Formats: sequence, structure tokens, C-alpha cells
Amino acid sequence: MAAEPHGIAFVHHDWELACDNTRTCRAAGYHPQPNDEDDGDSDTDTLEKALPVSVLLTRKAGPHQPVVGELHIGHYGEETTESFPGKRSLTLLIDTRPVGQVTLARGHWIASLAPGQTAALLAALPGHGNIQWTDGKRTWKLSNKGAAAVMLKMDEFQGRLDTPGALLAKGTRDERDVLPAVPAPVVVAPGVPADADRVRLSTPDLAALRQALAASSGDECSALADPAGGHSIHMRRLSRTRLLASTTCWAGASDVAEAYWTTSAMPPFAATLVTTNGRAYLQGKIDASRWAGGFDCMDIDEWTWDGKRFVQTRKGTTGMCRGIDMGGAWSLPVIVTDVRPAPVRP
Repeated sequence: MAAEPHGIAFVHHDWELACDNTRTCRAAGYHPQPNDEDDGDSDTDTLEKALPVSVLLTRKAGPHQPVVGELHIGHYGEETTESFPGKRSLTLLIDTRPVGQVTLARGHWIASLAPGQTAALLAALPGHGNIQWTDGKRTWKLSNKGAAAVMLKMDEFQGRLDTPGALLAKGTRDERDVLPAVPAPVVVAPGVPADADRVRLSTPDLAALRQALAASSGDECSALADPAGGHSIHMRRLSRTRLLASTTCWAGASDVAEAYWTTSAMPPFAATLVTTNGRAYLQGKIDASRWAGGFDCMDIDEWTWDGKRFVQTRKGTTGMCRGIDMGGAWSLPVIVTDVRPAPVRP
């Protein structure tokens, strides 16, 4: 991790961790599931009725960095917000002991936790503490199953093991030994020709292109193996010497995936595969993000043209598919970048 850190993703029971390439870590926990085993809670009816809720714990890299906590009350598929009061106050209870309140305005389902509440959560999560939020009528319970493993993994990734600031494995090692934050890589994105500027090839050149694409993708895109029944290949210009080729790689009942390659502008079209799971291309960016389950979580993938190649500029998820929110509960990246337009030449 000392040179170029790579992000990690880790899931254990009801908790997950995503640490990105700047060494910022985000841990998300959720309500307990009815099929949890060895939960210590034998009240199956309570588990089946658990209201969806999630907590996000974010910590930047470097010595003496605090943990920032946020609460997200699940409301995916719920009735319109007009039926709720203008403001709703929720009391945090840890083993029935009140630890302050959070306030949610109508139509807003995410609230920041006070530093004292976050500290109380961090102390309760590794054990078997009963963590709840209640408005007096409804109660949202947070599972701590898997939290200890996620907290330990976060300490390990950020180099905090055996330091006073570790979440779990505290010790006396100097806090200055904690790994520092790393700036997000800068990707300079030059302008590309308009998407309408399609490149048209002769029949012999198209056959050579299809052969080059098939050779570079192997078995990853079987549609290329059938020239007669395969999908059309679309060509766009990226620069004077490089082209972008794409074709439908697979199609399901409700989803389609496009394969994308960069190629030389002339035969024999030396091809480099970018992805076989693409969803859309627009102005130098390939989006391969798609729903992971239903419409309450997504996998995020994006590549940006830097003038020579496509660089992955975003990768992550929106969290577990737990019915928290349309599109997911949080942003949990493992790759972040600083994409900047190329300077305009005078």
C-alpha cells in the first residue's frame, strides 16, 4: 500500500466495507435479516418485521482522523412523504439507554450523527449491544453482526492497527505511523468528436475488424463468433489514429450489455478490450453501471478516454440490496479520480 494504494471491498454478514484508492474508508451496516444464523436473537418475528435502516461510518486516511457517522432510514416503496410530519425526531437507544436524537425533515431520509453518537456506536458495535432508533411509534434496529470484522479490516487498510486511534485493535504504536491520505489520480480528458461522427468501413475492413475484436475478447463476447447472426459493430472516432468499436455482447429479458474496444484507425485494427459489460457511451466516457438487484442497489463502473486509452475513473457500489432507497443507500467507491477537461489551446 506504500506506493499506489488500491481500493478494497469486504462484506461480512450485515456489514460491508469499501476503501478507495485515496485510502478513505466507508463502512455500512444494515438492519438484521430473518435468515441470520447465530444472531443471538431468537425472536424470529422481530427479525421478519425489522424496518430497513443503514448507518455509514466514513474515515479519511491519516493520523487523528475522526469517524463521521450518518443514518439512512429506509423508505423504498413506502407511501408518499406527505403522510409524515414536517419533522421527525428519532432517539438513538443503545441497550435502552438514550444517546441523543437525530432529526429528519419531511422528504429527507439521511441525517448526520453527532460525534458523541458516533462514538457510542463504535463502542457498541463490536459486541452484542442492542442499537435502535425510535420515534416512539416505530423502531429501526441496526445489526452489529459482522461489524467487528469490518472495523478490523478498516484499521488494517489504513495502517491503524495497534495505534491509539484504531477502531478495534488499539495499542501504543505512534499515531504518526498511520498511512497518509493519497490524492485522487488526475485524469485529463480531451475533447472527442461528436458521437454523431460515426466511422463507416468497407465490407473487407469490417470483416478484418470483427476478427480483431474477437481475437482480443476471446470467449467474453460470444456474439462476435457469428458474423451472420451477430449484432452490428458501431465505430466512433476518438482521435486521428484511434477508434472506439462497440457491439451488443449479450442481451437478457430486461438488460443489454455492450462490449467496447479501442482500435487503430486502419487495418488490421489492433484492438484493446475495455469492457464487455458496458451500458452507454457519451463524449469520451463509457458507463458500465447497472442494477445489482431490483432497483435498490447498483454496481458503479466508468471509464474515461485520456487521449491514449480508457482509464477506469469510477468503481464501487451503492451498498447492499436491502431495500433502503431507490438506487441504493450510499456511495461506496473503491476507485475515485479527479477528471479534468484538457486545457483549451489558444
